[in-house]
Amino acid sequence: MTTSPVADDASAEIPAFPQPRAAVCPFDPSPELRGLASRGPLTRVRSWNDSTPWVVTGHAEQKTLLSDPRLSADFSHPGFPSPVPHTGGERQSTDLSFVGMDDPEHARLRRMVSGAFTIKRVEAMRPVVREMVDDFIPRMLAGPKPADLVQALALPLPSLVIAELLGVPYEDHEFFQTNSKVLVSAVATPEERAAAHTNLYGYLDQLVGEKLARPGEDLLSGLARQITAGELTRREAAAMGVLLLLGGHETTANMITMGTLLLLQHPEQLARVREADDPKVIVSAVEELLRYLSVVHLGRRRTALEDIEIEGRTIRAGEGVILLGELANRDPAVFPDPDRLDIGRDARHHQAFGAGTHHCLGQPLARMELQVVYPALFRRVPTLRMAADLADIPFKYDAVIYGVYELPVTW
Repeated sequence: MTTSPVADDASAEIPAFPQPRAAVCPFDPSPELRGLASRGPLTRVRSWNDSTPWVVTGHAEQKTLLSDPRLSADFSHPGFPSPVPHTGGERQSTDLSFVGMDDPEHARLRRMVSGAFTIKRVEAMRPVVREMVDDFIPRMLAGPKPADLVQALALPLPSLVIAELLGVPYEDHEFFQTNSKVLVSAVATPEERAAAHTNLYGYLDQLVGEKLARPGEDLLSGLARQITAGELTRREAAAMGVLLLLGGHETTANMITMGTLLLLQHPEQLARVREADDPKVIVSAVEELLRYLSVVHLGRRRTALEDIEIEGRTIRAGEGVILLGELANRDPAVFPDPDRLDIGRDARHHQAFGAGTHHCLGQPLARMELQVVYPALFRRVPTLRMAADLADIPFKYDAVIYGVYELPVTW
């Protein structure tokens, strides 16, 4: 058994997520993160609070560890590698529902909502999403030029989809989008994040109360019925509502804008998307965009419950582990020439949605929305082009879900 002392590796500091990328491609991992990958698939680093977690950059090692029950997702553990300071005493794992729990509690709560995100249920929603896209695009075309794609399509579409799925009034979208933006900000203060979470939790708790009195056919109503049956508490239901509302629109909205922007930078790849008759081409394109962009830049964070030996290293019980999907998705051992965008490659094994028991619950929904929106946008607006230089696009360097604040386009 071998153990690398902290002094061997922890001279490097783990950079904030995402990193400013002056003079480098804004779609690629930062030089600081590339430097971590060059040290090998596992390395020790020093974090903002002077802790020394392990960083995992290799694709195979991430897949192995994300499926290992000896790694805990519960961020109440003392060694949990928190990405930011928090306030109000110890954070509760229930703040973000089952994302911050281990089995069996994680599995119990996840099962209560997983039925809404099965491939069969999501595919039944595809025609509805197509109708939404077919409504948003003409509105954009009828408006002023240039248009901001974020506000015209990328943000409202997934917000409307998740609102209807959950049973959240879409007219409240400015409220939940504003508070969600604070929760995914890398520069918000602990107090600001706590206030945003309180706002969203209170809002979802009120909606759950309304569903208890007048249930419908939406997901929150289903949770209300489980409260009535004694299978779920109201607090658990509201926390799940916050998680699903936040996760259901933030990542997909940023993927829509980033994917559009990236394809506009690669006209030959864009042409293949626009002209594709085979749905498999669109499926492949979405998987490659998910791999290449890897918009979640927080890292999947865990704590070792027992000693774990991997790649000649020993992760000791109680030590933090950070698994960086954006580096796993550029691992040349799995994706040859990983910095090249190729919508024809087999990118299905990317880590954009994680792996193991905590893989992203909403991935079928996100995939379906992206498969609908990209071809619809480029076929309906074949002359779509950027209305600003790439250097002038305001990228979200201060957020843990990477994207752009606005994307001026014209046609």
